[in-house]
Amino acid sequence: MKQTALLIIAVGALVIAGGWLFGTGEKTALEARQFTTPQLQTVASTVLATGSVRLRVGAEVRVGSQLSGIVEQLNVTLGSRIKRGDVIARIDSRGIEARLAQANAQIAVVEQEVLRAEVELARARELDVQKLTARTDVEDANLSLQNAQARLEKARRDADVVETELTYAVISAPISGTIASVSTQKGETVAAAFSTPTFVTIIEDGALELVALVDETDIGNVVPGNEVLFTIEAFPTREFEGRVEKIAPKGTIISGVVNFEVMIKIASSMDILRPDMTANVSIRTAERQALVLPSLAVQRDNFDRFVYVEQDGELTRRSVTVGTRQAGFTEIRQGLVPQDRVLVSPQPDRGQDD
Repeated sequence: MKQTALLIIAVGALVIAGGWLFGTGEKTALEARQFTTPQLQTVASTVLATGSVRLRVGAEVRVGSQLSGIVEQLNVTLGSRIKRGDVIARIDSRGIEARLAQANAQIAVVEQEVLRAEVELARARELDVQKLTARTDVEDANLSLQNAQARLEKARRDADVVETELTYAVISAPISGTIASVSTQKGETVAAAFSTPTFVTIIEDGALELVALVDETDIGNVVPGNEVLFTIEAFPTREFEGRVEKIAPKGTIISGVVNFEVMIKIASSMDILRPDMTANVSIRTAERQALVLPSLAVQRDNFDRFVYVEQDGELTRRSVTVGTRQAGFTEIRQGLVPQDRVLVSPQPDRGQDD
């Protein structure tokens, strides 16, 4: 009998201890849950679009030669960085230098003719004063001087032309940028008689822009100055910033849908951007006050969005209508009020909703 009593007491103690442990465990689990309430914040209204990175008009410069001759020196290769004024190539200029020397020699000859004509005119005038020569001799001497001066001016102009051609032998970069193509090699002969041969193509630094195709139903909300965020397919986790610069006045029909090109100036670093990259674009068109929750609190079941709300110490699943998402927060358009306590973590298993 005594042993039976002891057994009953032991079992009772175990039941009480187990109940205490269960209650403590349940209390600890409840205390570990993190809740929040919807907050009123300023959120942006956005227009979503797709687009591509491309070169601005005039950002690609083809550098050629105005002079025919052999390429004596070529200082660039594909992908080279170049600054404005750097020498790209040199054309063999020995023929032009010889012509320039000849033109300068001609100037020296005509200068002597001008001096001789000046002396003859002075002598004719002196004889005319003494009435020792005819008046026509003075006039002829004056005309000879004018003729010599005219030939001197022409010789100098001819020398200027040759000197200008000599400067064409040195081909310099008109802009700073990157060499996109090289179409001539050292030792080749270029002929500029009929057309200017292209040596290299330079893409100007910072010459990229973003062009987004915005649907006609959304274009009315987009204006120059709107802030833009976009990502590219090659680097989906990196976000770039920009600003709407201008909107095409005429739409483009693609698969029966009217879209308008929106030109966007890129404000972020362009070091990894390349022409023709595809972009996912978000254009910020306006701001408004809205209820937001941490995105971790919003769950998804197929197309349904829901949260867990605490009611009388229990969790209740409640469907919500969401809006925009930004900076880790999700806009809640319907389904909640500011007083609701919403579960953030940990989220219960789908089959064990309280």
